[in-house]
Amino acid sequence: MNRAVDVVVIGAGAAGLSAALGLAATREVLVLSAGDGSTPWAQGGVSVAFGDDDPLDHAHDTDIAGAGFCDPRNVRALVEEGPQRVAEFIAHGALFDRREDGSLSRTLEGGHSHPRIVHAGGDATGAEVDRALRAAVRAAGVETMAGRTIGLTKSASGRVTGVLVQAGGETIRIDARAVVLATGGIGNAYLASTNPSAVRGDGIALALLAGASLVDMEFVQFHPTALFTGETRGQLPLVTEAVRGEGAVLRDARGRLIMAGRHPRADLAPRDVVAREIEAAMRRDGSDHVWLDARSIAPDVLRRRFPTVLAACASIGVDLLSEQIPVAPAEHFLCGGIQVDRDGATGVPGLYAVGEVAATGVHGANRLASNSLLEGLVFGRRVATALTLDLPASTESTSYEVVLTEDREPERIRAILTKYAGIRRDGAGLAAAAEELSALGNGPLATVARSVIAAATARQESRGCHWRSDYPHTDARWTEHVTITLDENGLPKTHDAARASA
Repeated sequence: MNRAVDVVVIGAGAAGLSAALGLAATREVLVLSAGDGSTPWAQGGVSVAFGDDDPLDHAHDTDIAGAGFCDPRNVRALVEEGPQRVAEFIAHGALFDRREDGSLSRTLEGGHSHPRIVHAGGDATGAEVDRALRAAVRAAGVETMAGRTIGLTKSASGRVTGVLVQAGGETIRIDARAVVLATGGIGNAYLASTNPSAVRGDGIALALLAGASLVDMEFVQFHPTALFTGETRGQLPLVTEAVRGEGAVLRDARGRLIMAGRHPRADLAPRDVVAREIEAAMRRDGSDHVWLDARSIAPDVLRRRFPTVLAACASIGVDLLSEQIPVAPAEHFLCGGIQVDRDGATGVPGLYAVGEVAATGVHGANRLASNSLLEGLVFGRRVATALTLDLPASTESTSYEVVLTEDREPERIRAILTKYAGIRRDGAGLAAAAEELSALGNGPLATVARSVIAAATARQESRGCHWRSDYPHTDARWTEHVTITLDENGLPKTHDAARASA
């Protein structure tokens, strides 16, 4: 079964749906989804500089969290276009929490100098973003289809001409004038993550196969406070750092404040700082978790602001209102990804990327809290605008296909990446990881794992969420970005090069 549309968007999260919505008036769009993405699970909110807040302050906070590795032009686009995108999103029906006077309720999160996090349902912002975008996309007449994208088709000139999708027990070829990857990050490449199982790096592997480059793959962010349930595999419940924004503090196994004296913003330091301090406390005490103490927060505030966290704690027998919460870091967000320009173009004609799968440079070496949903809204629209203005009149003839292979021993791949490329890394461990991965084929998980290991090996310093115990300091000489392509054997190879700035 074959069919044709103008644009295929692979992924139905905030970035993919924003792109589809922006295209709907002028292009025939098909959205493909292999399952739940990360958007519905986002708790904290959307960071946006409204009212008395200055977008330049938002940009400054973003750059500080990103450890000097943010793309300044794209950060400016994020913070300056963000208010308009959020206002449009509200006009589409998004229901954010409001104060008694009708103004948007805003809270503080780690790394922010101003309360600029707008939220919905207390701590259910992602679910509301997902609901509102899906409703808007349906109203605009955009078609959606369930299925896993397993390949891309290309013309003799190298242009991407469509996708191959497994759906309903068959493989379907869909021709398109452009393909937008919005497949999310690499969460399922680790044993434990805050991401659902469908988020596993397929889009990154497809882009590499098609000839695109990756950048900044060493910068994998670990959220400091996933709920410690006793499980060490699969998706773990998130405890939003907005709880710390309301006054909760982190304590070690002996009850000592973990962040006291460690950073000027203490428990609201950037995520990489907090995650490292928690890891160090766990190692020091021989513990598998630490404690988040929210008992200083008024019970009515906890009930109103954090119903999702309350329910998650209750599911493991913990009362958030009166007990400390067991938490530990877990893989959360990929700050790098497919190398793109300001409009999401990958350098491979006809192939675009947006959202967590794309390296726009707005996150640098460490993502500022609640910037990801904003990135999806802003850059989803930018991709849509680019494709509205610049789309070929017809699809070129397909000459060949690039297709994902199945991973050998996926659980072993996840274990290797978790062991050697977690919060703490060193050269010996990274070398061992590369050796162990060498016999595990070229499937998407193996490709993602090799890419992270290769980039982490190349960057011989600590910066943002890349922490090497054998190079524990940030080195001002490491100003270039590590890029990755595939070699003649289909294996990731690294290059030291500056980010594309088209």
